[in-house]
Amino acid sequence: MEIENKPNVNFVSCVKWVKKGIAKFNPDKVQLTKVELARMIQETRRNLRVSEKPEEGNEGQPSTNPSDEFGLQNYDNDEDEDEENPLGLNSLAEVPEADENYSDTDESEKEDDFIKPKDSLILVGHVEGDASILEVYVYNEEEESLYVHHDILLPSFPLCLEWLDKETGHPPGSYCAVGTMGPIIQVWDLDVVNCLEPAYKLGRKGSRKRGTTTVGHKDAVLDLSWNKNYDHILASGSADKTIHLWDLDVGEPATTLNAFSDKVQCLEWHRLEAQTLLAGSADQTVKIFDCRNPETNQSWQVDGEVERVCWNPLQPFSFFASTSVGKVQYFDCRKGQIWSIEAHEKEVTGLTISAQCPGLLITASADGSLKVWDMNEESEPVMAVNKEFDLGVVHCVELCPDLPFVIAAGGDNKSKNFLVYDLRNVDPVRHRFESRNLIQLVPEESVMDTDTLEQTTN
Repeated sequence: MEIENKPNVNFVSCVKWVKKGIAKFNPDKVQLTKVELARMIQETRRNLRVSEKPEEGNEGQPSTNPSDEFGLQNYDNDEDEDEENPLGLNSLAEVPEADENYSDTDESEKEDDFIKPKDSLILVGHVEGDASILEVYVYNEEEESLYVHHDILLPSFPLCLEWLDKETGHPPGSYCAVGTMGPIIQVWDLDVVNCLEPAYKLGRKGSRKRGTTTVGHKDAVLDLSWNKNYDHILASGSADKTIHLWDLDVGEPATTLNAFSDKVQCLEWHRLEAQTLLAGSADQTVKIFDCRNPETNQSWQVDGEVERVCWNPLQPFSFFASTSVGKVQYFDCRKGQIWSIEAHEKEVTGLTISAQCPGLLITASADGSLKVWDMNEESEPVMAVNKEFDLGVVHCVELCPDLPFVIAAGGDNKSKNFLVYDLRNVDPVRHRFESRNLIQLVPEESVMDTDTLEQTTN
C-alpha cells in the first residue's frame, strides 16, 4: 500500500468572511497562454529573490521572522526545500512556447462556477508545502455546501486578509488585501478567476541603485483593517512597529503612526467613528487613536503581547484584547479595564464577538481549543463550552456576518486545518443563545464623543 507523503508544512493562517450578495454572479475568467504563464512565474521568482536581499539605502534592518507562530523558522531550514523553486511551480514554468490558451473555459460550465446571492465567501490564507495560496471558498447554509471556487497563488506566506470594495478609477467591486512576510500589500480582484497578478499593490521597496525610496512598510504586514466609513482608507500594522493609513486613491500612506515600541500585531477601525482606530502591539499596550490628531492616543497596559483586538459592536465605547499569556481583557475607554480572565493556557490567537447575538463571544488558542463565552458588561463572562475541533494549533477564528452562529477557523493540523461550523450543533450553545433576540445593526450617527476622552501624548 502506498503511503501518501504529506507536505511538512500545511496550515491555515488567516480567514475572512465576505457578506452575501457582494460577489459577481459569474466571475470573469482570465485566459492565459502558456508562454504568458511561464513569464509571470519567472517574474515572481525574480521578485522573490529580490525580496530576500537586504534593501539598499534603508535605515535599519527588518526583523527576521517577526512572528514565528506558524513554525516557519524550522521550515525554512528543511533540507528538502527547493530554493530554486520556492512556489513549487517548476513543471508549469517549463511549458512549451505554444500559443495555446491556459484556461479551463473549454470545459462545460458548472453550476459551482456561479456565485449565488445566498452564497457567502470565505477567504482563506493557506500554506501547503512550498505554495502560499489565497483560497476563495463558497459556503451555502441552505444547501449545506462548502467548496473552493478558485484560488490565487501568493508570493509569500499570508499573515492577514481584509476585504474591501475599493480600486481607484473603478466602480465598487470585491477585493482582498493580503499582508505577508514581505512589506508589500497586494490587493486581489476576487471577481476574476485565474489571475496571477494583483489588481494593485501598496508599498514599494527602495533601491539606491535605481534612486528610489521606500514607500510603506519595511517589514512584514501583520494586520489590515479597511475603513468602511472612509472607504479610501486602509490601515496596516507591521513588524516595523508602525501603522500606515493608506490613501487608496493615490496608493500611498497619508499618515504614519509611530506610537508603539514593538511589532503592531492587530488593529481595527471603529464601526461608527470613522476616525477612531484600535491597535495592539507586542510591547504589551493597546492604544486608541483619533486619526484627526494622530500624535495623541489613549493607552492601556495589558498582560502579555497583544494577539488580537476587537470592538464590541453592541457597546461603542468598549473593546476586547487577547494576549500571548492566555488572557482576554475587556475595556471601557471611558473607565479603563472592566474585567480580565485567563481564557486559555496558551496565547489567544482568535477573538470574535457577535454583532447580532448579544453576549456571544468566541476565543481560540494555540492550545488547540475553541471556547464560547456568554458575556455582559459588568462581570466576567461565563464559559458556555470548551471544544476542540482537531485543528491543531488554532491560528484564527471569525464569525460569519450573515449567519450569527457560523464560524470559520484555521489551524496547523495537516489532515484538518480548516473548519466551517454552526455552533448551534453544540447543545450548550444552542440552549443558551438560540432563543435570544438577534440584533440587526444599522448605520447610526456618531455616538462616541472622542473629545471627552482623556488622551495621552507620546
